[in-house]
Amino acid sequence: MALNTSADAPLPVGEVSRLIGRWIDRLGAVWVEGQITQLSRRPGAGVVFLTLRDPSHDISVAVTCFRQVFDDVADVVSEGARVVVLAKPEWYAPRGQLSLRATEIRPVGVGELLVRLEQLKKALGNEGLFAAERKKALPFLPHLVGLVCGRASAAERDVLENARRRWPAVRFEVRNVAVQGVHAVPQVVQAVKELDDLDEVDVIVVARGGGSVEDLLPFSDEQLVRAVAACRTPVVSAIGHEPDHPLLDYVADLRASTPTDAAKKVVPDVGEEYERVRLLLDRARRSVHAFVEREERGLAHALARPAMEDPHRMIDERADHVASLTERARRTLGHLLDRADSELSHTHARVVGLSPASTLRRGYAVLQRPDGHVVRDPDEVAADETLRARVAEGEFTVRVDVADVADVADVADV
Repeated sequence: MALNTSADAPLPVGEVSRLIGRWIDRLGAVWVEGQITQLSRRPGAGVVFLTLRDPSHDISVAVTCFRQVFDDVADVVSEGARVVVLAKPEWYAPRGQLSLRATEIRPVGVGELLVRLEQLKKALGNEGLFAAERKKALPFLPHLVGLVCGRASAAERDVLENARRRWPAVRFEVRNVAVQGVHAVPQVVQAVKELDDLDEVDVIVVARGGGSVEDLLPFSDEQLVRAVAACRTPVVSAIGHEPDHPLLDYVADLRASTPTDAAKKVVPDVGEEYERVRLLLDRARRSVHAFVEREERGLAHALARPAMEDPHRMIDERADHVASLTERARRTLGHLLDRADSELSHTHARVVGLSPASTLRRGYAVLQRPDGHVVRDPDEVAADETLRARVAEGEFTVRVDVADVADVADVADV
């Protein structure tokens, strides 16, 4: 129920603490899983104090229990161990502190851890975080390699030495973090995000040496897996040895069996690349030589042909044939022209013989009226009518001088 308070009617601190305690007292016992980060067993004290932390989040809670409760598991539980406790939340009003009063503590065994990891693996796999199509290809020659590893660790030394032995010019951006324990997950996640934000980093390597299943648990944490899945930069997982398979191996873009193997996969070997270049140069040289020799043989074969040895030979062989054809064409054209000339002269003679001018030369004349109409019938003219007479050498006028124009027409003097 909400409290009615105001600036004029506030609640005392003790009352607020008491009310919080009443609400917490209503909570029943709960099973809680976490990792022990601090453990205090004072000699002679009847109560054991420890801190239980969530490995995936920066959240901790204080836990107390009677010595007898902890003595039952003291041989298998220590700082860093994962446990499940049955505890009831308690509120210490004088200091305003929340704690858990444990009545039972159970260590989380390797078998239980593996079962939970398998369940988490299936859940993340169903989300598609391990799909092959999500994986990014590594660059052939990275200019800057991001490395996440333990400080002064064998994994760091293996990656740096082997990578520089293969490619001396390679550069590294190293982030030293805790690789086991309660601080491993947040530090590794933060380091991966920092390197992913650097544009000059071409690939990120997360490396750690071998260890037990418990030691490698941070690299199967869901928070780390999702952080790597969200990276824009390709990530290489180099955790443990060949048999070890934390969940980071499945979400990473490339899995290396060891840190040394990661160095071999991230950068090429300069000696191998020199040898590959040499082989490619030899192959190119042989190809060019073979091409030139093939073209030279083709050119020599082409030059050996008669047409290339004596180019004028073909012209000389065809010259007589061309002259014969030319003479034959000339004679044929002459015959055609002579025949056409003869036919033209004959046609011209016939045209001349049949023309009106030829008739006029034989003494005939053509009479025309003033309007140009040719007189064909005596009835067409009248007495004293003037006509125009056309003869072979010219024309002149005549006058009709007869009474009966149907019988005779006299030609008057011009």
